[in-house]
Formats: sequence, C-alpha cells, structure tokens
Amino acid sequence: MPEAIPHIPSRAILHVDMDAFFASVEQLDDPALRGRPVLVGHDGPRGVVAAASYESRVFGCRSAQPVAVAKRLCPHAVVVPGRFWRYREVSAQVFELMHAVTPLVQPLSIDEAFLDVTGSVRLLGDPVHIARTLKDRIKATTGLTGSIGVAPNKFLAKLASDMDKPDGLTVITAADAERVLAPLPVGRIFGVGPQTEKRLAGIGVRTIGDLVTIDPAVLARRVGDDETDRYRRLARGLDDRPVVPDRDAKSIGQEQTFGRDLTDPDAVRAVLLRQAEEVGRRLRKHAFRARGVVVKIRFGDFQTVTRRTTLPQATDATNDVWHAARDLFDRWAAGGGFRPVRLIGMAATDFATSAAADQLDLFANRDHDKQRRLDATLDKIRAKFGDNGVRRSGV
Repeated sequence: MPEAIPHIPSRAILHVDMDAFFASVEQLDDPALRGRPVLVGHDGPRGVVAAASYESRVFGCRSAQPVAVAKRLCPHAVVVPGRFWRYREVSAQVFELMHAVTPLVQPLSIDEAFLDVTGSVRLLGDPVHIARTLKDRIKATTGLTGSIGVAPNKFLAKLASDMDKPDGLTVITAADAERVLAPLPVGRIFGVGPQTEKRLAGIGVRTIGDLVTIDPAVLARRVGDDETDRYRRLARGLDDRPVVPDRDAKSIGQEQTFGRDLTDPDAVRAVLLRQAEEVGRRLRKHAFRARGVVVKIRFGDFQTVTRRTTLPQATDATNDVWHAARDLFDRWAAGGGFRPVRLIGMAATDFATSAAADQLDLFANRDHDKQRRLDATLDKIRAKFGDNGVRRSGV
C-alpha cells in the first residue's frame, strides 16, 4: 500500500519554458520561415543544431543533433545561423515580465525559469490566473508563445510545462500528483536515463507508479539507497527544493542537456564557452566575484562527474572563469579519455561582493584591472548591439 504523503506547506510554483525559442524567434522575424521546418545552427560539416522548430521535429530533428543528420532526416529544412544577440534581447523582455510577477525568479537558461508566486497570490490572483496572465503578456510583448506548468513544487511544475507543448498551460495539484504521475514512464523522472530505465525494467519498474509500490529494498539493490529515496519521493510528487534567484544563490551557473550525446570535445567546449560568458555577465550584474569554478559532466548512462578548482583571487572576469572551466574539462578529458557527453554545465561559486574583493585587490596586477575594464566595455556593447557586436574566441 502506498505510503501517505506527509503534509508540507503549500507553495505555488511556475515553470516557464519558451517554445522552440531560437527557431521561433527566427520565424517571428522572417515571415517566410513561418510554417516551415527551421534548424538554427551552422550549416557545415561539424555544425550542431542549436534549436529545431516544431515543423522540423516531426521528422526527428532536435537540438544538439549534427546538422548533417538533421538535413538527412528533413532535406527541405531551412538552416539559419544563430543570432544570439537577438535571442538575448527577447529573453530580457520575457524575464522582465517574470520579475513583474515575483522577485523569486530562478533562471535555468536563456528561455526557461522557475517562479515562486506564493507571495503574489494575494495581490495578483490565484496561481493559474497569474500563469495565464503571464502567458498573455509574453505573447503580446514578444509575439512568441511559452508553455507554463503550475504546481506546488519544482519537479511537478517542470513536468507540467512539458505536457501540452507548444503554448500550453498545465496544472498539477498536490492532490492529483500521484494519479498524474503513476502512468508516466519512469524516464520522466530527472536523472533516470536510458541505461537506468533498463536496469529498473529488469525488476519490473516501468512507470513512476511502480516506484511507489516496489519494495524499497529491492530498488536499493539496483540503484543504491540515495537514489531510492530520491526516486520514491519524486514518484509521490514530493520536492522541497526552493526557487533561488541569482541574488540569493550560493552559485551562479549554466548547464545544457543534449538530445543526443556530443562526441566532439570541441563542440562541448563551444557550449562551455558560451556558458562561461553568461556566468561572467551574471556575476557582474549582481556585483559578485567568485573564488571557485565547478564543471559538471554527465554521460549517456547518467553517470555524472564534478570537477572544481579554487581561483587565485576572487574574480568576475569572463576570461578567468572560462579558462578555469576549460582547464577542468580538458584535464578530465585527458585523464580518463573523452566520453560522449549528455550534459555539460559550469558554475561560479564561493562569492565575495565586489566591494569586499576590492579590498584584496590593492596589489592585483594590471592585467586583471584591464580585463575588468574590457568585460565592462563588452557588456555595454552587447547591451546595445547584442552578442554579435563582439565575440570571444576561445575553443
């Protein structure tokens, strides 16, 4: 018999996920692309799809897929180069609308975020009304659609946002959680990949509901005690992780999961560089300097390794965090041999405020001062002209 779900304080969490964001922006700006299969990426022998429109997805195209493979699947697809300055411009509009709803916004990527609207209900109405209003404002302001999940926690909200794409609004309540979750394949729980699915199928666990009813001891022998506890809590709809905005975070990071494992180390480094640029920008925005850098690497079987380093001094310079992240990745790749990567992420940690760090910079060399001035200048150029106004080369 399933265990009773313990009482936890009710929260109202939204997960906002823009629909095929890069491709949708291209279709928005070029009417000739609307209704056509669009691939965003470099149309070359080593090009990788950054985004695939819904029209191309029906042919099996997806992000992180080699462009050559996507073109074989959909020969009539239109390949357009990415305009990241434009995506960032639209993203800023979307996040401004999110912050108008609540200060508790946790960015996950340029087009995705969690919002805790628990404290906004009294002023703005019930969570579903808030979500519907936010969707309408995003559409009216940007011309784009986003899908929103509404739930009492992050796991259920993210699951809900993916249930009715594109342009969906899906609600999962605490009372409905087990009923909604039970028939879903076990792979819908984050951290359960194809290899883990096979191991679980070997003991008769194929759905999320099976995780609730199976003997925990049997499950632990297959996946370990820690994962058993985590899987069973999520299977019952329990997730107490808070929504943490940048200003309150203990780290600022970016990560990306690929639809197909990346087998080219340079392709992974290119993603890592863009993540470092974004992390550096967010550090400077919040007047933080980081003393540590962490790189997270996940393989196709969901095995995950984490590498970290301490910087010589606290920094908000993009070059500093990029070089540290690249070195961590390169040492890992050289140490045990490169393996295809399913997810890459990096984060800056161990913050000091810029004011406090300045006290330690009295004897800092001039190169660091020049780098900070350069980053400040680049931030201004990108704010005015977008990412393509100036680009960093580093792979």
